Amino acid sequence: MEGEESIVVYGMWASPFSNRVELALKVKGIPYVYVEEDLLNKSQMLLKYNPVYKKIPVLVHNGKPIIESLIILEYIEDTWRNSGPKLLPDDPLQKALVRIWVDFIHHQFNENMKTLVKTERETQKKVLDKIHELLKVLDEGLKGFYPNGTTNICNENLGLLDIVGASVFCPIKATEDLFGLKIIDPEKTPLVYSWVESLKGLSHVKETIPPYDKLLQIVSYYKQKNLNFSAA
Repeated sequence: MEGEESIVVYGMWASPFSNRVELALKVKGIPYVYVEEDLLNKSQMLLKYNPVYKKIPVLVHNGKPIIESLIILEYIEDTWRNSGPKLLPDDPLQKALVRIWVDFIHHQFNENMKTLVKTERETQKKVLDKIHELLKVLDEGLKGFYPNGTTNICNENLGLLDIVGASVFCPIKATEDLFGLKIIDPEKTPLVYSWVESLKGLSHVKETIPPYDKLLQIVSYYKQKNLNFSAA
């Protein structure tokens, strides 16, 4: 698209949902303004642009809001199709496969990771076992995209699946270390491990995913908050 454009992202620094929107814009080379939201005291602009769900992220393009991270990612691809690398393949089958695995990561892992953090120590193993089973399924699924087992990823070929994967899995070490858990195991799911390690090394990902020490602080905060609730 030509001419002056206004692109604003309302997000929260530790949110994988707003992180993935920022990452997609960076991959496509689209300039934007970022507005940090306090989720305990949401701004009037956020409530104006997302009056139904009142959640981040919101992308506001020339005054028009788009909500829900996966919808925003598809909007970015459709609107700036000729800018930067393509986030989705042209082939309809491959495009459908990408969407299937994006949906799998978005729904299955986010919900189970929330449960893992909130679960008391005695029952964490059951949740962790479920996550490991999901990761084995994903490991098999990734073979369709990386058949030789080599994840050749660079800033210039990051796609929709990589962007969503980076937003969910690249920050996970803070949770592993704080809870003393091994979530992504290189022996059990070698392709997932290799994929995530490749993503972590990319400059666009490093710029977007919050640093380890800040993630450790916020995971620790939520852990303590859940402990306090359970003791109340």
